[in-house]
Amino acid sequence: MATPDVSTFTSTDLDPAPYIVSKPTATSKTIPAHHSHDPVNNLKRSDPFQFGSRYLLPEDDPFEFNAWDHVEPSNEDLDRFASQLAAQRAAPVSDFDRNRFNGDPAQWWNRFYANNTSNFFKDRKWLQQEFPILKKVTRRGAGKKLLLEIGAGAGNTCFPIAKENENEDLMVHAYDFSPKAVDLIREAPAYDPKMLRAEVWDVASPDLPLGLEEESVDVVLMIFIFSALHPTQWRQSVRNVWRVLKPGGEVCFRDYGRGDLAQVRMKKGRWMEENFYIRGDGTRVYFFDKEELRSIWSGELFRIKSLEDEGLNETKVDGPFIAERSKDEDATGELTAIGSSVIIGSLEPSTKNPFEAYFKIESLGVDRRLLINRQKQLKMYRCWMQGRFRKVDMSEGAAAD
Repeated sequence: MATPDVSTFTSTDLDPAPYIVSKPTATSKTIPAHHSHDPVNNLKRSDPFQFGSRYLLPEDDPFEFNAWDHVEPSNEDLDRFASQLAAQRAAPVSDFDRNRFNGDPAQWWNRFYANNTSNFFKDRKWLQQEFPILKKVTRRGAGKKLLLEIGAGAGNTCFPIAKENENEDLMVHAYDFSPKAVDLIREAPAYDPKMLRAEVWDVASPDLPLGLEEESVDVVLMIFIFSALHPTQWRQSVRNVWRVLKPGGEVCFRDYGRGDLAQVRMKKGRWMEENFYIRGDGTRVYFFDKEELRSIWSGELFRIKSLEDEGLNETKVDGPFIAERSKDEDATGELTAIGSSVIIGSLEPSTKNPFEAYFKIESLGVDRRLLINRQKQLKMYRCWMQGRFRKVDMSEGAAAD
């Protein structure tokens, strides 16, 4: 699989079209409680809690609060990131370790969960606010619904959902490819097999898990799991998600974004491929950008791959592997590669692969946060990708926004 050339980082690389937000002005009369220094109303969080509501204005002192929302890195920070990434590439993981970590990734997650139980991660209580579909399937009288969580870990997603659930006909399947993680879920006091089923399954495997039929799932949750996969596993994983979802079913997705603090802080000997690393505990992590995810989940990336498999790759593409529609494309729907003007193929589904149409991108955004260490006067940038992808019938095609 080709990899994008990101030898130089720019603000475009780090920030592919962040959320469009309306910022308050300095003269706004209403100040939210969590942005106030009034001792009578100095709350850390608003009630009800709201994400993304503390904006850093030009006149603000960034060290006044511990965190700010939707803050883009400065040019100075981007230069520092580029320097650190260049140092990472110059000192990659050894071939021996690359084979060791890629050979059996589940064993490293088993070790992780053996050392870190459910107390390592916080319960994700924000899920229903960020993904409204979860409110619909868990409300009283919603009817028979099946929710599938892929990469369930120790249950920090499925248990909060179960706790808030009012739908007596809801069933949650929580799958992870780490047997130790599944054991933690099953052994938890909150585990109720009448509503929650935890099983071992690798989403990148060629087979679906036993007991899960095709087109039987209403909602798939993928929270910080796609980044654990090797890029060569993306296609099969997306294909499996497409297979289990009902037509019109939805994927709720959140994962690491390119330029995140966790990427920038990677030490020497951790870089395996572009944007793909090994953590100190042996687990793998990939950092995405918005257009890359759009290409993966809309199926455009795999349609290009299918064209290559069918011998239609006589023309070399010099740009990154992420494809986009040309602004002046003709009726054949031809594609060009980002960074290249070379046309590389048609959007018509491959006759050799029935899974060329994947998902409609309902929403896909960049969630940025600036964390502040006021004591050390340090700025730390976090970046996450969040999206909702809907399975469409093959006759509809895989339209993207």
